[in-house]
Amino acid sequence: MLNALGQPQTVLLLGGTSDIALATAERWARSGDLHVVLAARPGERRDAAATRLEQSGAVVEAVDFEAEATGTHPTLVEAIERDIDVAVVAFGVLGDEEQAWQDHAAAVHLATVNYTAPVSLGVCLAARLRKQGHGVIVALSSVAGERVRRSNFVYGSSKAGMDGFYLGLGEALRGTGARVLVVRPGFVRTKMTEGRDPAPLSVDADDVAAAIVKGVAGGDDLVWVPAAMRGVMSGLRHVPRALFRKLPL
Repeated sequence: MLNALGQPQTVLLLGGTSDIALATAERWARSGDLHVVLAARPGERRDAAATRLEQSGAVVEAVDFEAEATGTHPTLVEAIERDIDVAVVAFGVLGDEEQAWQDHAAAVHLATVNYTAPVSLGVCLAARLRKQGHGVIVALSSVAGERVRRSNFVYGSSKAGMDGFYLGLGEALRGTGARVLVVRPGFVRTKMTEGRDPAPLSVDADDVAAAIVKGVAGGDDLVWVPAAMRGVMSGLRHVPRALFRKLPL
């Protein structure tokens, strides 16, 4: 369970090579003993992530994880022997914006990784945490799902669906001891966005990690990173469609 300071003892990182997931686990590791279940594809990136977390003081247990292999998700979640204090759903793909709506395979891949797989894991995690009677699911969403833009509408629509699912899951879990924290970052400077021009109000992975740690400890169900993004997106949500399509977004 979370300790008196809101710190977990066992964390499951789904998409364990994510810059945001690693930065978050590192913050928790600095505050005391931490066991990390690092769920990711086997290979050099997972090995490097495990080493990084071990150097931060965490005990790391690596397990194989493939987002699109949804049939394996129930077994993966149930096989974890320790109680899961926090599960971070941190995987996703941006894809090529123009290819995504013109290439069938690319569209299906993006939708599966960004929406179907998180739903699959959300159902599995909810069952596990309800059984435990405690735990937090942290769902890494995106402001891109708040109002879907022409420039990346396939990605944005997948994040809108994922965001809505986890907000609803949080409501469904009320009173069970388990809860959900949905995190909506803006542009984050990570490996995933490398080579792209940063947008206004850009942040680093550690900024998102700090918000996650604070949100988990504070019992929040939704956080924006940076906080100012909430006002920006609230304004954009009400812009008439005819004007919205003319904005350089």
